[in-house]
Amino acid sequence: MISPQNPENETERLKEVKSYSLLDTLPEQEYDDITELIANICDTPISLVTLLDSDRNFLKSHYGVPFNESPRAISFCGHAILEPEDIFVVEDARMDPRFAENPLVKEHNAIFYAGAPLRSKNGYPLGTLCIFDTKPRTVSKRQKTIIVAMAQQVVKLFELHRNNILLENNKKQLEKRNEELKNFAAVVSHDLKSPLGNITSLAKLLREEYKFSFDEPGIQYLDYIEESSLTLNKYIDGMLGYYKSDDLLAENRKETSLLSIYEEIEDILFVDNEEFKHPTEDVTIKVNRSALLQIFLNLVGNALKYNHNEVPHVSTTFSQDETHYIFTVQDNGIGIDKEKQEVIFQLFKTVGDKDRHGEKGSGIGLATVLNLVTKLGGTISLESKPKKGTTFTFTILK
Repeated sequence: MISPQNPENETERLKEVKSYSLLDTLPEQEYDDITELIANICDTPISLVTLLDSDRNFLKSHYGVPFNESPRAISFCGHAILEPEDIFVVEDARMDPRFAENPLVKEHNAIFYAGAPLRSKNGYPLGTLCIFDTKPRTVSKRQKTIIVAMAQQVVKLFELHRNNILLENNKKQLEKRNEELKNFAAVVSHDLKSPLGNITSLAKLLREEYKFSFDEPGIQYLDYIEESSLTLNKYIDGMLGYYKSDDLLAENRKETSLLSIYEEIEDILFVDNEEFKHPTEDVTIKVNRSALLQIFLNLVGNALKYNHNEVPHVSTTFSQDETHYIFTVQDNGIGIDKEKQEVIFQLFKTVGDKDRHGEKGSGIGLATVLNLVTKLGGTISLESKPKKGTTFTFTILK
């Protein structure tokens, strides 16, 4: 018996094998279907999908044998991966000096072997798709073609398995990073809001207690301090709200009065029927109430703020189709330029316009809206004309 030698690039080949994370995994139907099919097509009692580890031949699928690994030193597959051909055939192992004294031949009567190397996209032979028989025989051209073709399908399954693991790992990393950002936002909110409040309070105290001691530039500097503190405070609140928006989605969907949502918006934003018009007929819908309320508060709040009319007008409509609830929020505000409409849903992106109080946005509110709408199974779009107003249309999966 002659044991198979290692390929010249064995270190790289082993690294490639292990990159698929398939060694010592449980049987899977996709591979078992292939080995059973090949065994039936070639009329052999044994068919295997193998992966060659450093010292063993791991059988990812083993049709016709009860074990799932064997020593690499006695493996036929160890010889097969060294061959440049698409398939390696041993018609009678008893007549071949490489296998004549092999325990697989002597003890298990492995007389016939045909194996197609499983080559990765980088060209490394990972293992084989192979068949065994207990008698000497040949394999037809048609059978060879089928074995080689199915070996390529096995490699595609390997690639799919590895890609799924990479995607799962990336997902876990993203979830971890998102959690870290949420925690960071909470810490920032807690640690910065208190000193910011102190700065604002001290600025007001200075203004009240020493207003006659400051000249006009001094008073202006105090204004700058208060304005900057309030802007930063709003920015922190927005950031915290964005990273906490996913927490709203943990709430289960439940039957909700749509009219009660409109009324709550009026109470929170201190608006009346002249400023905020909505359907007066009540409708019961099944939604995540907290998430829907947050979406409306952002859209209606922005519509009121970015409006330079003496009396801002915001109106909303509701409809539904077979799969989604459909809402619109329309205003008579300043509108959004066409080229700016593509970026307004991006986190921290602003269009530079000031609201009716002369303040700029943080670029967080609409990003929060997009995040919530998307995770509720819907979409959001807008139509807008500068100085004419904007209409947002968003949907939520029923």
